[in-house]
Amino acid sequence: MPQWPHFRFQPAALAAREAAFLQGSGVIVGTVRHLPDDEHLQLVIELISTEALKTSEIEGELLDRDSVQSSLRRQFGLQVDARRVAPAEQGIAEMLGDLYRGHASPLTQDMLFAWHRLLLQGRTDVQVGQWRSGSEPMQVVSGPIHAPKVHFEAPLAGAVPAEMVRFCQWFNDTAPGGPAALPALARAGLAHLYFECIHPFEDGNGRIGRAIAEKALAQGTGQPSLVALSLMIERQRQQYYRELELANKALEADRWLGWFADTVLSAQGHTLRWLEFLIAKARLLDRLRGRINPRQAKALLRMLREGPEGFRGGLSAGNYQSITGAPPATARRDLVDLVVLGALRRTGVLRGTRYWLGFDLGGKGSAEAPGA
Repeated sequence: MPQWPHFRFQPAALAAREAAFLQGSGVIVGTVRHLPDDEHLQLVIELISTEALKTSEIEGELLDRDSVQSSLRRQFGLQVDARRVAPAEQGIAEMLGDLYRGHASPLTQDMLFAWHRLLLQGRTDVQVGQWRSGSEPMQVVSGPIHAPKVHFEAPLAGAVPAEMVRFCQWFNDTAPGGPAALPALARAGLAHLYFECIHPFEDGNGRIGRAIAEKALAQGTGQPSLVALSLMIERQRQQYYRELELANKALEADRWLGWFADTVLSAQGHTLRWLEFLIAKARLLDRLRGRINPRQAKALLRMLREGPEGFRGGLSAGNYQSITGAPPATARRDLVDLVVLGALRRTGVLRGTRYWLGFDLGGKGSAEAPGA
């Protein structure tokens, strides 16, 4: 492609989004500083584990959340246990943990190889920790094995080493303070697109490419990334592949960057909701201290584990009995007490009665209709 890899875009078209991203980042940083250390780490682990699950799910790989979080808790010194974590969960957790801790460091070939070894540890069917080789074109595909959709073909393997030297140099030069510094959203979006066009590894390119975008966002704010990017991409996975496919056909990147920037801002909004949730949770538990019994505390903590999205379908009296072991009459009394205390809200009647957390988040409360 003539003029490769000089992508073209109009910075003015992203100016408002860049400003909104920096403002949102400032709100996140300021709010996080007021969280107790344990709540801060809970937020970090929740967001990183969600990213681990969703970036893998985009590629069709389903992981176990408890295993990913167990690995992350060990990395952050929150637990020491003998729980065995499978290689897939261990690898993605370690890779994203390394990204979080080392967000400010330059991007290097050795770093990418290390991420690749973590991500594909235990795999023997692909080349691990090295650029792809072979004479066949690398096709970027999605969909089931029996009916794959080819989005584009990447450069031949022989071109990859030189392309990746140039890519790493570009990434570091465009960092804040670099000789060709770019605004955060533009740099992150271009980094992801540029990397995916090269597709340097035999497998794992999507996950590593999204991690590179997260690294660019973190460097743009000067803080470890707490943006749930892969969560938002997974929710619109087909559009994501479509936008990448269209962007790969030319060096005009305005459409791709607009879509990417909107996705990042949505992801940032998700993080802000998590922060609101953690603050509301802390206030609720503080207000209820000494006023609820162990059964009620157990059920409430179980609901709070679901985060700002809420307990799917709402809590029924039957759910309460399953969680606490309480007989029906006791469960009903406990639930009525929690409503009176403002810990829960009640919707519906008779068998349709459901209970929801008693606080609102940004106008979207937990007392939603079932299935909302």
